[in-house]
Amino acid sequence: MAQAWLRYAPHPPFMNQASNEFMAEESNEKFWQFLDTVKELAIYKKRESGYSYYNLILKKAGQFLDNLHINLLKFAFSIRAYSPTIQMFQQIAADEPPPDGCDAFVVIHKKHTCKINEIKKLLKKATSRPRPYLFEGDHKFPTNKENLPVIILYAEMGTRSFSKFHTVLSEKAQNGEILYVLRHYIQKPTSRKMYLSGYGVELAIKSTEYKTLDDTQVKTVTNTTVEGEIETNEVQGFFFGKLKERYSDLRDNLTAFQKYLIESSKEMMPLKVWELQDLSFQAASQIMATPVYDALKLMKDISQNFPIKARSLTRISINQHMKKEIQKNQQDLHNRFEIQPGDARLYINGLPVDMDALDPFRIGFVFIVNTDDEVDGTNDAGVALWRTFNYIAKEHDVLQAFISVTHMYQKVKNQNILTVDNVKSVLQDKFPHANILDILGIDSRYDNKRKAGASFYKMTGLGPLPQALYNGESFNHEELNIQKLERALLQKMMDMTIYLQREVFMGTLNDRTNAIDFLMDKNNVVPRINPLILYSEGQYLNLISTSVTTDVEDFSTFFFLDSQDKSAVIAENMYYLTHEDEDVISSITLWIIADFDKPSGRKLLLNALKHMKKSFHSRLGVIYNPTSKINEENTAISRGILAAFLTQKNSFLRNFLRKLAREETATAIYSGDKIKTFLTEEMDKNAFEKKYNTIGVNIFRTHQLFCQDVLKLGPGEMGIVSNGKYLGPLNEDFCAEDFSLLEKITFTNLSEKIKGIVENMAINSKKKSDLVMKVDALVSSLPTRESRHNVKFLKENHSIIKINPQENDMFFDVIAIVDPLTREGQMMAQLLIVLGKIINMKLKLFMNCRDKLSEAPLKSFYRFVLEPELTLVTNDLIEPVAKFLDIPESPLLTLNMITPEGWLVETVHSNCDLDNIHLKDIERTVIAEYELEYLLLEGHCFDRTTEQPPRGLQFTLGTKSQPVAVDTIVMANLGYFQLKANPGAWILKLRQGKSEDIYQIVGHEGTDSQSDLGDVIVVLNSFKSKILEIQVQKKPDKIKEDILTDEEKTGMWDSIKSFTRSLHKEKDKKETDVLNIFSVASGHLYERFLRIMMLSVLRNTKTPVKFWFLKNYLSPTFKEVIPYMAKEYGFQYELVQYKWPRWLHQQTEKQRIIWGYKILFLDVLFPLAVDKIIFVDADQIVRHDLKELRDFDLGGAPYGYTPFCDSRTDMDGYRFWKKGYWASHLLRRKYHISALYVVDLKRFRRIAAGDRLRGQYQALSQDPNSLSNLDQDLPNNMIYQVAIKSLPQDWLWCETWCDDESKQRAKTIDLCNNPKTKEPKLKAAARIVPEWVEYDTEIRQLLDHLENKKENAILTHDEL
Repeated sequence: MAQAWLRYAPHPPFMNQASNEFMAEESNEKFWQFLDTVKELAIYKKRESGYSYYNLILKKAGQFLDNLHINLLKFAFSIRAYSPTIQMFQQIAADEPPPDGCDAFVVIHKKHTCKINEIKKLLKKATSRPRPYLFEGDHKFPTNKENLPVIILYAEMGTRSFSKFHTVLSEKAQNGEILYVLRHYIQKPTSRKMYLSGYGVELAIKSTEYKTLDDTQVKTVTNTTVEGEIETNEVQGFFFGKLKERYSDLRDNLTAFQKYLIESSKEMMPLKVWELQDLSFQAASQIMATPVYDALKLMKDISQNFPIKARSLTRISINQHMKKEIQKNQQDLHNRFEIQPGDARLYINGLPVDMDALDPFRIGFVFIVNTDDEVDGTNDAGVALWRTFNYIAKEHDVLQAFISVTHMYQKVKNQNILTVDNVKSVLQDKFPHANILDILGIDSRYDNKRKAGASFYKMTGLGPLPQALYNGESFNHEELNIQKLERALLQKMMDMTIYLQREVFMGTLNDRTNAIDFLMDKNNVVPRINPLILYSEGQYLNLISTSVTTDVEDFSTFFFLDSQDKSAVIAENMYYLTHEDEDVISSITLWIIADFDKPSGRKLLLNALKHMKKSFHSRLGVIYNPTSKINEENTAISRGILAAFLTQKNSFLRNFLRKLAREETATAIYSGDKIKTFLTEEMDKNAFEKKYNTIGVNIFRTHQLFCQDVLKLGPGEMGIVSNGKYLGPLNEDFCAEDFSLLEKITFTNLSEKIKGIVENMAINSKKKSDLVMKVDALVSSLPTRESRHNVKFLKENHSIIKINPQENDMFFDVIAIVDPLTREGQMMAQLLIVLGKIINMKLKLFMNCRDKLSEAPLKSFYRFVLEPELTLVTNDLIEPVAKFLDIPESPLLTLNMITPEGWLVETVHSNCDLDNIHLKDIERTVIAEYELEYLLLEGHCFDRTTEQPPRGLQFTLGTKSQPVAVDTIVMANLGYFQLKANPGAWILKLRQGKSEDIYQIVGHEGTDSQSDLGDVIVVLNSFKSKILEIQVQKKPDKIKEDILTDEEKTGMWDSIKSFTRSLHKEKDKKETDVLNIFSVASGHLYERFLRIMMLSVLRNTKTPVKFWFLKNYLSPTFKEVIPYMAKEYGFQYELVQYKWPRWLHQQTEKQRIIWGYKILFLDVLFPLAVDKIIFVDADQIVRHDLKELRDFDLGGAPYGYTPFCDSRTDMDGYRFWKKGYWASHLLRRKYHISALYVVDLKRFRRIAAGDRLRGQYQALSQDPNSLSNLDQDLPNNMIYQVAIKSLPQDWLWCETWCDDESKQRAKTIDLCNNPKTKEPKLKAAARIVPEWVEYDTEIRQLLDHLENKKENAILTHDEL
């Protein structure tokens, strides 16, 4: 499978660009350092083979990466991980567009040039032109300033042109003249396809109950051999590889014998039920009995080739010790993790890898009022409210007090503020005997704790008032309005109820527990809200040295270190204030950064010391960030702090630092007092004075450079580092409570767990504390994932494959749980093999077998295309492919692609019918080539006012040069929408017309632009699908308008949301007199039927016809022929494409997926301008004008179906709808056939029929025994919720159910399967419908004519 967009074979320049992107993920600094190393590497590509160039890139990368990261880089090459990123930049470059003939060019605020000598001229007035938009993934040259003219270089990294530009631009950036941004651009990409990996391919065994093979023979093609066709080494106990080595003279005979055994082992006779029961345990027994180094290979062979392995597995004796151990482990896994037998899980270092009311609701108020003692309730409304509330609560009850507050605010008119008169009025009305002056006056007895609210508010740091908290969690300001507060409150209550129910079930919360204390004791409860600590992402420092050992005072060496090594040197040379002098481990390492010769710096130090007095977990270090040029006078306090850290014991150090942090001390020292006068008796005065007088400026310069280069702080700016996480710049209000909050957050996140691991190591306490800090910084810098799981097994003697890691090296702990006879088992075997080649892996693989199987656990052959690195041989690359060798010839097979979510894949070439592969009839190697055509962009959209999805709303996706590339409709289900796109930077907009007229976008998440930016920018730069959240709102003058009910007609889409084949440049007009016919087909036989159906429609109408075909399963042949048919017969067509939404229950069998597409997405597959659509099955022959059906009155129903015939009485025994569930469900209503139906799409959308159908499908499809005929059973089951108009019986006749007499009135004839005779459809078609043969012959002649034209064109080309 190749990617369909712009091509970059995995040779230069792709390897160069991809390796640069890999470095960028490590750090921006490494990206630019590596870039300098390879900036002219592509110059050598012409004389270097691909193999040599690949090794050269890896060698260069080895200067910056360890062995693990080199393996990860190789794997990134293998899976083409950065192809979307490179294409994203290429698309951005194309949208500029590039100047003609330039292999590298710069853009300077809208001006383009590929001449270096023009840069200076274009820079002169650059700032007067619009500043370019910069993307998150842009590569920005390191600089301390952002507000500079921006120069964007588009170039192929590693070329001479790039090198020339880079030299000039990097110099200007270093001088602070420009902000230099680099983007990939290749002027002439290679024509060679880039083949992908990371997907599965399935050869599923099809039912042969009804013949589905097309008897039209494709022209014979010379047989193609596949290298290594007999790659199976072991066959029925014979190891042919070793035999051929030992007896090389008998190689031909051994090969013949090997082929015979392979053919004999392909026996696929159905197994008896009793033979199926223990297959999973039998497979596990065979795998466990194999030497550990071959176990994964054997598991892969058994699972991926199960249909031909099943018979031999039945002869395997089950290891009963293994079975008992498996069942005990399964019980434990279920109790702890709810893992069922047959489930699959994969954990790497405890992280899962992808493969849910007790106390009554209480409300309380914190009153924040004037705290001035001189103010009383007669002249301040806040104080009056406070005293009145206390009076009512004390003399009556709290409820009355709350009610009275409500009454007070009801008296506030015209949104003015509360007044003393409002308070007095309520007191007089509700409590006429109260003495108002005694309550509100200066001697009031009801003023206690007036200051408590303000103190609490200040301590919590909650931010602008008003604030509302639910169990300590603050509401955001958008939720604090009357419309949204109730909904937000109910949602929080429901979430908390689910959580508390789980805690009750687990036994951690019971009648003896105080629920409030239970909630407040949780780790996520904090004493204070500080957005900088709680919500900012922060910057994590990598404190692990790359082997550099530098003294902190060696400024000249320090200057040339990169950020990681600078950070490591600071960490290695840091001195600390700790809780005690004794040998303790500090879980939290705090560094405060400031100019301590300024009041703000000393205030920060004093607050840190206040925190240290109460802390049991922290140690404190200081980093100096001078405001001005460093000299003896302006570092007096800082030198004293440093000298104290270097010479004094912990207990004396604390008191002395507290003295130095006080302003009176600083004032005295700056006035001429000697610092030694502030030393206490217990301190080592001689050591202090000696150090104070000899400290040079280098350490301050080193610290200052660290602040500037690594932390990006300006002179004198403050910051804080907590276990390697940097927060800053700080303001002067970072108080002792903020330090406590920071400590709690850091401790509960990771450091507590890390300390538990480190404390048993045989190293001193300082090194232990250093290790906690470094590991916390490293692990916390990784992307946020699910919490780690401590997965252990009760017993590991008989049921677990163990692979030990290489000794004396870092390893990854991998836990895999899988039943070998499942789809997950088919994939996981290959995944673990690949993983073992990338990382040093300690593996435990548990056989999670299912017992008492009643049907074959797997019904397909499977291959997972994934390799640890590129396969390069001499000068060429072996592309990743899925090979199926030694497949039996007798079964009928269908090929399915199992791709990641968000991939839209199509077949682009095949030499046979991939839906019906019968190897017995094929004398050549079957080849199929697919392309990843598009990546999926998904989203959810809601109206901010109604909080409901805006049904019928349309979005478009495009660029500046192509504003509308694709468009989409929003579903009512979850407000879901999907768009297809290639990697790039896209602009999402409301579609012109009613969507844009009625609505406006008012918020968005998951996008790549800020909410206040005019355009909504979405960047696709990886193979992962992207999910957006869009909020819209009706315009003030359009509140009463609705997209679906407004009768004003809008035009046909230029391109439909449902991923049309192409855009049309027609006038935007309503084509009222067009017959819109929808159909689906898969496989050559049904495509043959489909072409005949089309011809029969066209021959029986004078109305223009437009056909709509589901693209997902059409063959390359059909897609190639359809344009010629359209031209020949004068019809229009669209190929619609839709990805089954991930949230909707997935079907795995191809036929059931196709059935689903017939019914589940009718509301979003077609443009809003299509009023009615008629579905016609591919195997149908039309004998009447379908215009009559289109215009048929549906009587208010959204669709009309024809009921099944009752007239052929000899088939009564097969009429399943006449008995059981259907008889009781339908009562006297008809059961309708899904071969032909007409849909009023306007009515269908208006009543949300599609959303109702999907909802019912979601509920019923969880049961594998429900919806046997999905496309038919679902609408019949929903007949009471979504009405069906029964069409006259003449509209559909089929011989199986209708008598011969009614055939003469038939308007369409359907080739229904006959469950009694099982007659093949081709034979039935020729027998039942005379004109079918004529249509078939006519189309065959057209196809032959096209084939001849193609061959002649090829011959002509060859002659030229």
